[in-house]
Amino acid sequence: MVGPTSPPPGNRVASELEEAGWTSGEFEAFSAQLGPVWTRGRGPEGELEVGFFATEAHTNGHLGTVHGGLLMTFADTSLGMKVGEVIGGPRCTTVSLQVQFVSAGQVGDFLVCRPEVVRKTRNLMFMRGLISTGDRTVASAEGIWKIWGV
Repeated sequence: MVGPTSPPPGNRVASELEEAGWTSGEFEAFSAQLGPVWTRGRGPEGELEVGFFATEAHTNGHLGTVHGGLLMTFADTSLGMKVGEVIGGPRCTTVSLQVQFVSAGQVGDFLVCRPEVVRKTRNLMFMRGLISTGDRTVASAEGIWKIWGV
């Protein structure tokens, strides 16, 4: 993730998120499709949370719900962020990712992923996480990441 960004002046929702311990940043390259991403609980031992606001650009145009491919990108990015924190850098790649869609995300939802380490070996990390908005689960994800340079 690139460095933090500031919320637009007067943005009440951004201010509330900051007061709750969230910080905003932007991704580069493909993951930038998520738009501004919010994080809290950073660090190898922290309980990382990654969130973003669903916009019209994230939808299946004909349904108005958040596109499954975008949710998969969000899961991959969020779980991968946690892997990077645990191993101390971005020296990893996704080997396998499974996403189960439970309910639909809607425009305006603040979608949050809480990645967790299931198991770490010398070369692999097994991860899982739930994507939710409020107390409604939108998707669950499980994946394996290859750790490079060990």
